[in-house]
Amino acid sequence: MTDSAVVSPPARRSLLTRVHPLGWVAAATILLAVAGRLFWYTEYWVGNLAWWNWLVLIGAAAASLWHNGLDRLRRGIESVASGTKTLAWILAWLVFFLQLFNVITRYGNDLVATDILFGETTSLAWQSFGLMFLLGMNYGVREGVNPRIDFWWANFSNKRKATLDFVIHSALLLPFVVMAIRILKGYAATSLGRRFNGDWPSGWRVWETWEDAVDAGGLPVGPIKVMLLVAFALFGMQILAEVIKTGFVMIGDDKRGKIVELETPLRVE
Repeated sequence: MTDSAVVSPPARRSLLTRVHPLGWVAAATILLAVAGRLFWYTEYWVGNLAWWNWLVLIGAAAASLWHNGLDRLRRGIESVASGTKTLAWILAWLVFFLQLFNVITRYGNDLVATDILFGETTSLAWQSFGLMFLLGMNYGVREGVNPRIDFWWANFSNKRKATLDFVIHSALLLPFVVMAIRILKGYAATSLGRRFNGDWPSGWRVWETWEDAVDAGGLPVGPIKVMLLVAFALFGMQILAEVIKTGFVMIGDDKRGKIVELETPLRVE
């Protein structure tokens, strides 16, 4: 009888590598919300979650064990960022041509004895300029164009970079985005004509209730103020995608995880 190599069974992955770190964040939030509801009175949102907030948190905790599903969610969010990038480029060209038109017509205003020939184009130019940046925020986060202190950051290992990003995104950026969306909901509704008592104007000519610009010939500013809410929602989605990516790096799943590396690190002087 010849000796044969004994193949040992593969080592079981530890709980820390089987559970995506997003699950631990969701579980900690659930415990904090339960404690806020049961053990002390608080008016803060974390102690007064709506029913769908509980579903989101429980779903996030359960999805932390489904790595393929989280990766698909991340890819779907990042495809949205590719779409907003295209829209931002279109808006950039629109701003260029609008401003070119404004410059050209400015020299012809004396012929028609007026200071502003078409005030609407000026208003449309600055609104398009603002919309370009609002729609480009999520793409900028995806591509890592946000400035870093590179002389400190560049020497870190990928796992340390991922841990730092994960903690900052989940502990600071995501709560900030949630707070901003809660504030901007009322701001956007008011800009579209909702009264302070909560009633909406009657009739189908809704654009007549939108908030108007104060400059001459200005367009209504209600829609662009609503885009603040949309932009923060897109921004929050991309932050969630970054949390998913960096979480995979933290548990050693380099196939699904990713750290954006720029050839020339951005400097903060």
